Amino acid sequence: MGKLLKWLAIGLVALVAVLTVGGLMLPRTFEVQRSALMQAPPERIYPQIATPRHWPEWSVWNRRDPAMQIAYSGPEQGAGAVWSWKSKSQGDGTMTLTAAEPPHRVAYDLYFPDFDTTSTGELVLAPEAGGTRVTWTMTGDMGANPLYHWMPLVMGGAMRADFDAGLANLKALVESGP
Repeated sequence: MGKLLKWLAIGLVALVAVLTVGGLMLPRTFEVQRSALMQAPPERIYPQIATPRHWPEWSVWNRRDPAMQIAYSGPEQGAGAVWSWKSKSQGDGTMTLTAAEPPHRVAYDLYFPDFDTTSTGELVLAPEAGGTRVTWTMTGDMGANPLYHWMPLVMGGAMRADFDAGLANLKALVESGP
């Protein structure tokens, strides 16, 4: 039994060493970008992205946890508007809109206290083919902890899928409106 525990301990130390060294070789930053063409003018789409109270209508994160606790502060729309959430399944976070250029662009900071990381993002609305191309970009820095550097590799596909689903929900919402 003692020999087995020794080998398990050696294996665990080796795994931690590999993950740590590997994490040091990975970039600490990430970027996700997705876009969708919507058959709606920017003026119809902009209020949905510039007003935090509208995000639960199209964001997939809110739909995954109906019990999510949400609080809003600051102005209703545009730069300075804030929404925070607490969720057992989606984690806790705060999104602060940092820039608003009606009806073409909204930028935000996204803070996750569990990881003590901040990401930045933006949604850009550009007229295209009789509609509007909405491009959603998020960049982040996973910090100095090399184990966190693995997160974009593990979560990258899920983040892209979430952005695609959110854009699809936004598209359905704005294309069904007046």
